[in-house]
Formats: sequence, structure tokens, C-alpha cells
Amino acid sequence: MFNLEWFEPSLLKFTIAVLGIAVTASAADLPTKKYLDLKSIKALVAAAEAEAQRQHVSVTLCIVDESGNLLFLQKGDTASLNTITWAQRKARHAAFYNAPSKNAEDTVKQGHVEALAYPEFFPNQGGLPIVVDGQLVGGMSASGAKSEIDEAIVKAALDAFTKK
Repeated sequence: MFNLEWFEPSLLKFTIAVLGIAVTASAADLPTKKYLDLKSIKALVAAAEAEAQRQHVSVTLCIVDESGNLLFLQKGDTASLNTITWAQRKARHAAFYNAPSKNAEDTVKQGHVEALAYPEFFPNQGGLPIVVDGQLVGGMSASGAKSEIDEAIVKAALDAFTKK
């Protein structure tokens, strides 16, 4: 233990007061972090499923958190097996880069093939970032239809989710 007897009493009180304020101020200043809870995930999935049904397609849906960790994955009944991997890669790209996976596709089409070495980079349309009140909370994707339709399914889900 510390021997506090050698401290000047007024200096000791001042030091304790400053430390108390610093601890209180830092705890009060912690940011509030938004995240995708189960209710939000279910709402996103329901809206995506409704749009996929409207488009008459079977797709795999994927939702990841802002770090690319898997939160939800569901393969459509007639979607091919490769869509399981592709959906995850599209969603991770969207979350990792806070950008549509279509941007990666455009980058490669412009001849910047070095981008293929970037972590979580996936050049295929259909993944979109999930942003709430300006804060990235994850990525969502669909895979199994034409790429434009995959993205339209996710966009419909995000639009329905952000309007609530």
C-alpha cells in the first residue's frame, strides 16, 4: 500500500479531486454505440424476403456487424450453394469498406486489379453497408439472382428498415 502521510494534505485533496473529475469525465464521455439487435435483423430479413418474393427469385441473405462478423445467414431454397460464400463476402465488403460491393466491381473494371489483394475486397454487386444515424452498424447482402436484383433486394430491406 501507499503511505500517504508524506503528502501535503491540501495537495492530496487536490490530487484526489482531479482524479475523481478525470474518471467521472471520461466515463460520461464514452460514445453511445449503435448495433444490430435480433429485432432489427429480423426486420431486415423480412423486408428482403418480401422483395425477393416480389422479384420471383431465391437468394441467400447475409448480415454482418461493422467488423464483418456473421450475424445472420440464410440460403434460399433453390439458391445455389456458392451463394453462401458469395453473400458473406459481399456483406463483409460492404461493412469493411462502408461502401457497396458494386464499388469494388467498378474498381476492378477500371483496371485496378491490385485492389483484389485488399482484405475483404469482393468485386460483385449485391452488398450494401447498414448505416443508422450516420453510424456504420454492419453490412447486408443478397446473392443468387442477377447482381442488380441482389442489390435491389438489399436496398428495399434497408429502405424499409430506416423508415421505421
